[in-house]
Amino acid sequence: MTFEAWYTLATIALVIAILATNRISVDVTMLGGLTLLLLGDLAFDNILSLEAGIKGFAHPAIIMIGSLFVIAAGLQETGGMEIIARRLLGMPRSITAAQFRLMTPVALMSACMNNTPIVAMYLPIVNDWARKVGVSPSKLYMPLSFSAILGGKITLIGTASNIVVMGLYVQYLNDPDASAWLNDLVAMPSAQKQFWGVAALGIPTSIAGLAVIMAFGKWLLPERRPARRRTVDSRQYVVEMIVQPDSPIVGRTIEQAGLRHLPGLYLSKLERAGKVIPAVSPMERIEAADRLSFAGILESVVDLRKIRGLIPATDQVDKVAADRSLRALVEAVVAHNSPLVGRTVRASKFRTKYNAAIIAVHRNGERINAKVGDIVLRAGDTLLLETHAGFVEAYRNSDDFYLVSQVEGARPIRHERAGLALAILGLLIVMLTLTPVPPVISALVCAGLMIGTRCVQGTVARSSVNWQVLLVIAAALGMGAAMEETRAAEQIAHQMTSFCSGFGPSGMLAVLFVLTVVFAQLVTSYATAVLMFPIMMVTAHDLGVSPEPFVFALMIAAGSTYLSPISYQTNLMVYNAGGYKFLDYTRLGFPIVIVLTVVCTLLAPIVFPFHPVP
Repeated sequence: MTFEAWYTLATIALVIAILATNRISVDVTMLGGLTLLLLGDLAFDNILSLEAGIKGFAHPAIIMIGSLFVIAAGLQETGGMEIIARRLLGMPRSITAAQFRLMTPVALMSACMNNTPIVAMYLPIVNDWARKVGVSPSKLYMPLSFSAILGGKITLIGTASNIVVMGLYVQYLNDPDASAWLNDLVAMPSAQKQFWGVAALGIPTSIAGLAVIMAFGKWLLPERRPARRRTVDSRQYVVEMIVQPDSPIVGRTIEQAGLRHLPGLYLSKLERAGKVIPAVSPMERIEAADRLSFAGILESVVDLRKIRGLIPATDQVDKVAADRSLRALVEAVVAHNSPLVGRTVRASKFRTKYNAAIIAVHRNGERINAKVGDIVLRAGDTLLLETHAGFVEAYRNSDDFYLVSQVEGARPIRHERAGLALAILGLLIVMLTLTPVPPVISALVCAGLMIGTRCVQGTVARSSVNWQVLLVIAAALGMGAAMEETRAAEQIAHQMTSFCSGFGPSGMLAVLFVLTVVFAQLVTSYATAVLMFPIMMVTAHDLGVSPEPFVFALMIAAGSTYLSPISYQTNLMVYNAGGYKFLDYTRLGFPIVIVLTVVCTLLAPIVFPFHPVP
């Protein structure tokens, strides 16, 4: 092995070791590794050219993922995410049920389209959903990525490595010099076999992989980010909301409307035509103009405002001089020398003076059940305000308040544009699956439509892009290029296959499957496919058997990127979101790889027999 190959492998090993310690952030570590490779090229040549090293930053995958973050933001800002989550995910009662409800549709969708946009769309959905069902997000994010990868092995178009392998195989069969040893005994696979052939292995391996996650994920997946805990000393507010006539919850029972088991929030009563109705029966039906009284913690109040057709009961909200899309939810603590002290909210003319409407008041754990306008304010009261986006800056140093802070994630939902946002998502799926338009252009078009139709503001779209994820993926692509330029992966593969050449067809298939999985953790799945394909063909030739079992097993193995966060972009996308450590992926991914190896080794010779080729 050349010095350049050893230098590349040593650098990648150093990066993996640093990531495993969790002491330096993943983006800094990956960029540092890329820098070492570029410096090595300056010192020794033939390691990683500058052009190849920085090419990853302009890779179509980077632009596409950035665009998908914007599309996901548009769905979130309009409530489209909530519609998707409510229809597909529901309210499971256990972690295993939650994983099943999440992974099944993700795996099926990944069979028909690229899995990267699916994971990007689901990221904010899973975050909100995990909070509502009381499950740690770290129990769901890795299953989200792994199910997307598993589902990508069901059809030819499920992932790029499938297309690469089949393209190489067709090219190989069309080359009379390369395929002369087959003696015309192996025919060109039909179009149907090219598209669906991998499903013979992909469907069983997907089912097996999902079964491993649901069977062992409860113990192997860490609780890196705990589910939100409800504590008695959490700051609670009493909030009154009015049901609008066009609300989808009109005519539904409290249970059907999803208002019965809101996390951290309690529906205490309904007021209808001046009559108070205790919300003790889940079968009580909701009518238009009902005034609903909720008590709960701040995060739950924020979730409540996202329900379509519920608006704050105070009429002062509509009088705030600011476009709804530019409003914010703010907490402000009344100072002891504030002119508000000792006066009712109505008498203080709060909305006129501050251009803000008080939605609720918190007072040292005391539940204030009076209507907002009748509350007599005291020093230390925490006011929950709907106001303009500049309120925090304007009153940060005011003597009227001790503390002013904006509530994160509390922008008003543009429910009227939810249908438009979902239509744009549908357009993206159609463009990705049924048209020849390149995926990156499809994503850019739909991201532009989200902004152009005002489903999401430009400033919000800009802030929604996770730049850390993009930097890590770009650096990983550069490191993969170094593995190819130095031929490190190819040299290791040749040495291992020559050592194991006496294992027989099934034994060699298992060895090459594991070898492919190992390299898939170090380079991109399609780069692994390119590197391993000629080795698979040489092995089949040396054993004197038909190459199809090796070809379709290669499709499964090249995409088996379950052992590290840097092995695939969807793993990187959920890495920080789930608060994972590097070895968390290995802990769950290792049993998945073992099961997939066994399934493929047993099934491939049955579905695609090792026909002898004399």
